[in-house]
Amino acid sequence: MIYANLIYLLVVIFVLTTNSIPDTPQFSFVNALSLFVIKAFLFNLLVRFTFRPSRVRDSAHYFALEQKLSILAIVFLALDVYLLDSQYFFSRLPLIGSLPTLVDLGGIGLFFFYLSIVWAGARQSYGFIFNRTYSRREFLLSNIKSNLPIILPWLLLSLFADLLQLLPLPGLQRLLASAWGEALIFLAFFFVLALTFPALIIKLWNCEPLTAGPLRDHLEKLCKKHKTGYADIMIWPLFEGRVITAGVMGMVKQFRYILLTPALLSALNPAEVDAVMAHEIGHVRKYHLQLYIFLFLGFGLLAQLANYPTLYLLLNSTAFYNLCEFVGQEPGTALNFLSTLPMFILMLVYFRFIFGFFMRNFERQADLYSLISQGTGYPLVQSLEKIALLSGNIRDQPNWHHYGISQRVDFLQQCERDPEVGRRHERKVYTSLCIYFIILCVAAFAVWKMPADLLEGAPREKFAEAVIKEKIRKEEHNPLLYQLLGDLEQGRRLYAEAITAYEKSLEISPDDPYVLNNLAWLLVSAEDIKVRNPGRALMLARQAAALKPLGYILDTLATAYWANGFRENSLRVEKQAIKVDPAKKEFYEQQLKKFTETDYPAARD
Repeated sequence: MIYANLIYLLVVIFVLTTNSIPDTPQFSFVNALSLFVIKAFLFNLLVRFTFRPSRVRDSAHYFALEQKLSILAIVFLALDVYLLDSQYFFSRLPLIGSLPTLVDLGGIGLFFFYLSIVWAGARQSYGFIFNRTYSRREFLLSNIKSNLPIILPWLLLSLFADLLQLLPLPGLQRLLASAWGEALIFLAFFFVLALTFPALIIKLWNCEPLTAGPLRDHLEKLCKKHKTGYADIMIWPLFEGRVITAGVMGMVKQFRYILLTPALLSALNPAEVDAVMAHEIGHVRKYHLQLYIFLFLGFGLLAQLANYPTLYLLLNSTAFYNLCEFVGQEPGTALNFLSTLPMFILMLVYFRFIFGFFMRNFERQADLYSLISQGTGYPLVQSLEKIALLSGNIRDQPNWHHYGISQRVDFLQQCERDPEVGRRHERKVYTSLCIYFIILCVAAFAVWKMPADLLEGAPREKFAEAVIKEKIRKEEHNPLLYQLLGDLEQGRRLYAEAITAYEKSLEISPDDPYVLNNLAWLLVSAEDIKVRNPGRALMLARQAAALKPLGYILDTLATAYWANGFRENSLRVEKQAIKVDPAKKEFYEQQLKKFTETDYPAARD
């Protein structure tokens, strides 16, 4: 269940962090809130129907229903984010401008709201199956505390990144602005968090130290025998302690905890408990906990490698902009969705298959360690058979993060008959890790060599053009948008399109000095001589200078005079520009030299 929740919460994080906040929401706050309340009410009815009395048969059925409703909760959250623009409304709350993570925290709160509806509806069924009475408040808090450790590291890392940007330390800000500064600081905090986080988890999970006595003494001697350090051996009350399982967490012994559920200790005999402990020690001895961190970081690197080419292809694709126009969607929103969709698929594939592959084979390595250290696999096989029987006859049930129990039993029996089977598995794991490491090295090199300006220039300009045109469709009488489009097209040397945009802006606002100046500059300075029109440029520049005699507008007028053969006028106006805007004196003096020593290239009138 914990591993399934990990995937769910990763999907939630992905939905929240890859969605862009719109400039304006699709619905007003009142309408969005009304739709949200209706949706929550319907979800509550569905939960009540699903967990109606006598419907839930056993613990396996309970967890299966809870998982289905958790997936539906993600769908409902996605509707809140993409349809109701919940993040837009969260972003209007106080302090959000300084701490953007709070917007994502609001989204996490929405997801836990839906999960709380599930838990509230499931409480009676849970009490019947596990023979435990909870108040609604106690049951909700218990489930929140169980799931919070999965999401808390990401929240802490995000909040840490936001706070760094607020610190008034010039040296720190320069480091953050450097190519690798932010990544290094973030990575350092990540490792500190990864080292110390288990100490917080055991408190959230209400774990208690295994009481002193013969059992604890025996387990401590077993750990000492295998040279495995730890902070404590804890009783893990997972689902009232009725789940038969064990675990270990913590990369260093000062923050390493070995977890045993009460059901495991009561169901297994001493030899079987030793075998399970040896399995958990195997995880430590094989450095699986450190490798899991490595695998998480590897996903970040692969996602970064895939993200830039995806954005580049979309920004350069005519089909993308045609699609935006066809569906009437803002390019920013469409770009966000289409660029994150491949990342979403990558995440699901990575954690389900690549991460899952290593998890399954690490578990098999731990099983093998137990067999070798105990001298026989029989106690571990017996413990697995008991777990399968007492957990609802799940012996043949497949598992994406472990091999199924029947598969694990078969593997142990094969290894006991033929030790070469175990050695082949060890080689398989280490070979796979080497291949994975080589892939990451290639990915890191590719990211390092990827041009920093890959998304600059033409891709960004095409995107900006699409954004402006979409806004023009919504605000067709806004002269500023046409001016922005004209400026953009002039920079891209698409002179005909720029002239059309400027002309449209002047139709709406004929006395705008900035548009008059920009159009005049285009007509007098375009690289394409066929586009030039010095006569009209002079007329437009005179209008602009009369309305707003700024330095650069006077420079345009001086250039227009020069282009039309009025050299004396051009020199007089350029000197006036120097007086108005002395900060650019050097540029204007170069212009004076050009007007004095050169002639304007031939152009049509």
